[in-house]
Amino acid sequence: MKEIEEKAVHSFYNGMNCAQSVVTAYADYLKFDPDMALAVSNGFGGGMGKMQKTCGAVTGSFMVLGIYNSKKHPGNIDARNATNEMIQKFTANFTALYDSLDCKALLNCDFTTQEGEKEFLDLDLKKNICSKCITDSIKLIEVLTEE
Repeated sequence: MKEIEEKAVHSFYNGMNCAQSVVTAYADYLKFDPDMALAVSNGFGGGMGKMQKTCGAVTGSFMVLGIYNSKKHPGNIDARNATNEMIQKFTANFTALYDSLDCKALLNCDFTTQEGEKEFLDLDLKKNICSKCITDSIKLIEVLTEE
């Protein structure tokens, strides 16, 4: 999974948002169209439409878990139930690490303002928070898919 982490972080630093970087990093591993994944996850960065709600690394992870279970379980209801269970476990584990799923709380700044944008850049939160949320999300996915 280290390769997936590296691919995701590389994508994040090269123009993809946090959700896109997580989802597309799994395209080869789970054998799905990376262009479609890029498009579907487009509006989830910056906490869903840059509203600083649920972290994009988290929503991207939820998408990956859905794809994983859709490939693993032949029926939609089975896939959905397995996905819901994994999302609940993921949420508990991510919250144990970061105390929140909320982008604004994770960053402790409002990057929708000029002051917040400056703080985001000055504190290098992209590196110090966002990239860690991405790699930790991938680690959590790995644990859940190995159970």
